[in-house]
Amino acid sequence: MIQFLTLFATIVRYITPACPVYAPFFGAMGVTAALVFTVMGAAYGTAKSAVGISNMGVMKPDLVIRAFIPVIFAGVIAIYGLIICVIIIGKLKPNKNYTLFKSFTDLGAGLTVGLCGLAAGMAIGIVGDSGVRAFGQQAKLYVIMMLILIFSEALGLYGLIVGILLTSVDDEYCPGTNLVPNV
Repeated sequence: MIQFLTLFATIVRYITPACPVYAPFFGAMGVTAALVFTVMGAAYGTAKSAVGISNMGVMKPDLVIRAFIPVIFAGVIAIYGLIICVIIIGKLKPNKNYTLFKSFTDLGAGLTVGLCGLAAGMAIGIVGDSGVRAFGQQAKLYVIMMLILIFSEALGLYGLIVGILLTSVDDEYCPGTNLVPNV
C-alpha cells in the first residue's frame, strides 16, 4: 500500500487553465504534422526523381548511379521530420505538466518542419527529374543540378532549425507558479 501511494504521489499532473487536459493533443498534432508532411515531400521527391532517372537510364545506363543523388536528398527530408518528432515526443509525458503555450509551440514546430519538408521535397523532385534528364544529355550540367539540389534541401533544413528553436522554448507559468506578479 505504501509503494502504491509513493507511486501515485510521483505521477501528479495539475489540470488548470494554463495546463488543460487537452494540451497534449496539440503537441501530438505537431508530431503528426511533421511526420506526415515531411514523408509526403520525401515520397514526392523520390517518385518524381525516379521518373527522370528511369528516362535518363534508357539513354545512358552508365550514368544511373550518379543520377541517384536526388533520391538520397529526398530521403533526408523525412529524417528531418523524424528528428523533430523524437524531440517533441520526448517532452510529452503523462506525469508532467504541459501548458497550452508549450503545446502550441510544439504544434508550430511540427507544422514548420513538415511544411518546409513538403516544399523541399517538391523542389527536389522537380529539380531531380529535370536535372537528371538534362544531365543525361549534357554531362556539364551535373554540378549545376547538385547546387540546385543543395539549395532545395536547405529549405527543409531551415524548417528543422526553426522547429528545434520552437521546441526549446520553455514555459514558466505552469501550475505552482504565481501567474499574478507580486506587488
